[in-house]
Amino acid sequence: MEEKEMEQFDSVVVGAGHAGCEAALALARTGNKTLLLTISLDAIAFLACNPSIGGTAKGQLVAEIDALGGQMGIIADKTALQIRMLNRGKGPAVQSLRVQADKNAYHTEMKKVLENEPNIVIRQGEVTSIEIAGDKKIVTTQLGLKYVAKSVVFATGVYLKSEIIIGKNREKTGPNGFKNANFLSNCLQNLGIRLLRFKTGTPVRIHARSVDFSKMETQLGDENTLSFSTMTEEKVENKAICHLTYTTPLTHEIIRNNLDKAPAISGEIKGVGPRYCPSIETKVVRFADRERHQLFLEPEALDTQELYLQGFSTSMPADLQKEMVHSVVGLENAEIMRDAYAIEYDCIDPTQLKPTLELKTISGLFFAGQINGTSGYEEAGAQGIIAGINASLFNKNRPQLVLKRSDAYIGVLIDDIVTKGTNEPYRMMTSRAEYRLLLRQDNADVRLTEIGRSVGLVDDERYKKFKEKCKKIEEIEEILQKKVNTDEKLAKFFEKNGESVPKENLKFCDFLKRTNIDIFKINEEYHLFDSNYDNRLLEIVNTKIKYEGYIKQQQEEIDKMLANENVSIPEDFDYMSIKGLRVEAREKLSKIRPLNLGQASRISGVSPADISILSILVKKGKK
Repeated sequence: MEEKEMEQFDSVVVGAGHAGCEAALALARTGNKTLLLTISLDAIAFLACNPSIGGTAKGQLVAEIDALGGQMGIIADKTALQIRMLNRGKGPAVQSLRVQADKNAYHTEMKKVLENEPNIVIRQGEVTSIEIAGDKKIVTTQLGLKYVAKSVVFATGVYLKSEIIIGKNREKTGPNGFKNANFLSNCLQNLGIRLLRFKTGTPVRIHARSVDFSKMETQLGDENTLSFSTMTEEKVENKAICHLTYTTPLTHEIIRNNLDKAPAISGEIKGVGPRYCPSIETKVVRFADRERHQLFLEPEALDTQELYLQGFSTSMPADLQKEMVHSVVGLENAEIMRDAYAIEYDCIDPTQLKPTLELKTISGLFFAGQINGTSGYEEAGAQGIIAGINASLFNKNRPQLVLKRSDAYIGVLIDDIVTKGTNEPYRMMTSRAEYRLLLRQDNADVRLTEIGRSVGLVDDERYKKFKEKCKKIEEIEEILQKKVNTDEKLAKFFEKNGESVPKENLKFCDFLKRTNIDIFKINEEYHLFDSNYDNRLLEIVNTKIKYEGYIKQQQEEIDKMLANENVSIPEDFDYMSIKGLRVEAREKLSKIRPLNLGQASRISGVSPADISILSILVKKGKK
């Protein structure tokens, strides 16, 4: 078949999970005719594991996707069943929004958005091969259909040669019984791409009528709910209740007595599982001193009685799963509707990628999501939007986007996987971000919306809202510059809040800096702000002022870090010829091929002494 007879696109996105959806929308909304290929239309934006969006560190990722002009936050708000701010009792750096979403509605709403995007063509089909023909890529499906594009984004999730495992039973299928992808792994290997084998899993689903909720703790959503997206106009309502229960000594006894039947323990599962989301049997073995483990019972959707048992992932045989579930408080008579399972799948070694998520060896091929060895919907969506943006910039021969670690959690995520690699499914955590006080969820748009605008993804409506928000923040800061006289009213206000009365007149912002009094207490007493300034805006300013010293300190650290980040290393730099570098450093640098000295310094096995030598040579301009 000649090229002129094939369907022509600017870009092809392979896979329509959370990474693929964001990639396709980013491409289409920046003017690229985009083909979105999915193995099943029913699997578009499917929440295969827990139907929740956000959570610790992940809430920041969703806010950043939204700030760049992405879709995940909008759909999460629209389909929310319950919304909570996690770590509210801790500092603002680790507070993260989490939504329990309606599984069925989320899929439907995202599919609707994709179908209504004029630059996207959606096609069901399994990709079997990709050919490189000069600056063109030819994508072929199992039915022999061929498509030509300048760039391709691979966002295949956990579908590559995937196998579902329940006890001794193995089935070559994707999540939830969807068809898997059997041909693409070999094609990627033929292109010289190194593959890894990873594993994840999901718990049982239980019928709500069979649960004794009276034995469980009720988990309500937040009364004063927030939203992920700045585009969400209506208040997000709590529509469902979640419940907390616990395993028992009997649960642990059943598991310990049957470890030989646990594929995750016995060695039958070869794929590496996620450290931070282990199976229940792994938790019982790893934390042998624990008498019980928390489990959360959460609704899957409003139109089903299925409940998700968070924290009870397992690949035990089905009969043992039933016995284990019945040993849990409140689940003594539980009816299992879907068995828990583990899933093994192929993914790539992400150190083969540039920080743009483009393959180092073949230009125009981008990778995003769990194919890069990560876990989670949010990590996938974050990579998807960056891969989509960069594929679009590639198509237009424009410089690609790299978010630094000081710019966003997305920058930390991508830098970690492409620089350090991962030997297990990578999960984003607040502890991975050195500058997390500056990378808060509430200021994601302040950090990233201008970037989204510069690449053409932030539309006029979103940008107008953003500029209005910035203006209101400036107005709040101006109001707080007003001075207050030290009078009887002020004295009583300070005494009521356990503070010593100031001897001199202070600005309102000085109250915040010098005391435990927050902006809301001041507003309650002095009525500084009208309803135009909502609590979210006040909280941003409150944090900015309260943590001014820490923020300044982190900014100084960033400035030092950027000194190395701004020193680029030529792509063809010959590390192997530098005698002063240790052998390990030469090999690691040659493999990763860092963009700059900053990235080079974060490679495992490259010492500060190696960086000093490299810095001298790079700055002298030697290759």
